Amino acid sequence: MENISYSKAIPVRYEADVMVAGSGMAGIAAALGAAMEGMDVIIVERFGVLGGNATAGGVANFCGNNVGQGSVLDMVMAALEEFDAIAPRKKGRGGRVFDHEILAVILPELLERYKVKVLLHTTISDVVLNGRRIEAAIVTGPSGLEAIKAKQFIDCTGEGALARSAGFSVMKGGSSKYQLPMSLMYFVRHVEEKDVKYIPEGWFEKIDSEDKLPMTSIWPNGPRSNAIKIKVPMYDSTDTVSMTMAEINGRRKMMSVLDYHQRQEKRSWILDHCSTVIGIREGVRIVGDYILTVDDLRNCKRFEDVIAVGTYYLDGHKPDDDKRTYILPKESLKVPPYDIPLRCLIAKDGDNLMMAGRCLSADQLALSSARVMTTCSMTGQAAGITAALAVKMNTDVRGVPYAEVQKKMIEAGAILDRDEVASFYEAE
Repeated sequence: MENISYSKAIPVRYEADVMVAGSGMAGIAAALGAAMEGMDVIIVERFGVLGGNATAGGVANFCGNNVGQGSVLDMVMAALEEFDAIAPRKKGRGGRVFDHEILAVILPELLERYKVKVLLHTTISDVVLNGRRIEAAIVTGPSGLEAIKAKQFIDCTGEGALARSAGFSVMKGGSSKYQLPMSLMYFVRHVEEKDVKYIPEGWFEKIDSEDKLPMTSIWPNGPRSNAIKIKVPMYDSTDTVSMTMAEINGRRKMMSVLDYHQRQEKRSWILDHCSTVIGIREGVRIVGDYILTVDDLRNCKRFEDVIAVGTYYLDGHKPDDDKRTYILPKESLKVPPYDIPLRCLIAKDGDNLMMAGRCLSADQLALSSARVMTTCSMTGQAAGITAALAVKMNTDVRGVPYAEVQKKMIEAGAILDRDEVASFYEAE
């Protein structure tokens, strides 16, 4: 492959104490966690809406335990409650379905309350390194190439955009070369039978029996509406061509499934809209000071630097087929509440880069549990607090005493004692 080199002066448009890349629940929690500590925070998001998979991806469900996850998630859920846009709170693995369009409206308002600077339509293009420290992130938006300087950086992109630009170590895949499979969300309206708009013949593959359907989950989505999730495996979210084909083929599959529901099951549904982006379960995990393993989860390994507790089952669907199949036998999927240590949020190769959410330093199966939005929010808030303390103490993130992070997380309503979590957590 031919290479080209070029040199260009890029203006430093913004400076901040903490920069967060990516605005899924991990990024939102990281930004607010740092801002609540008095930091000047900037968050960048490649789409025109905050929320990541929760909004642009249409995945409108806080899966897993939603009690004791920290003040940011509590704030978000309370705001949704004010809008009557979220299902009642449940214990255990029962999630809280919410209105993702309302969440998209709420998130920038919450960030504005804490004076977080928001940049939408902004993509990470590169970083400027000074030894083990990131000095600036090079971003591309409608204004062109610009630089953002910060003291601390947090990668919540899911694809490790900051870490990969810096050349830091990352991981993807597991027992096979494939990442955890993607899913596409689309939404249908219920209409009178006479108003059904059937998909014309000859455009998309026909599905004529249930056994030929991909894994399909049907969710509630308000009056006369449903959300439908379909499995789209064997694509790489870190490869441009692969992601392009994932989006195109995901929509092809969507039309085939909708046609099946209309013609074979006689459902009076029409397509309302499809999520802006396909839902990504695994991009890359950034290698941290510790890599959380599935055996750590199963063996209830205790960590003195615990900053979050995970509870969700090992939701690792097989990455090489489109059926409702798992990497592990179904009887092996449940795990007890488990510790997530601070060391999993600190990039091994850097001194001022942390990560949260899907970038967590974990093996593939551990991530299949810890990737849910509730746990992402918890790790995000812990990362934001740690970055803020590093700025206040004028040290790198490893110089922050984990006990101080734990204290602030507990003050923010997080439950870090997994025995306490287990006392109210209702297993399925």
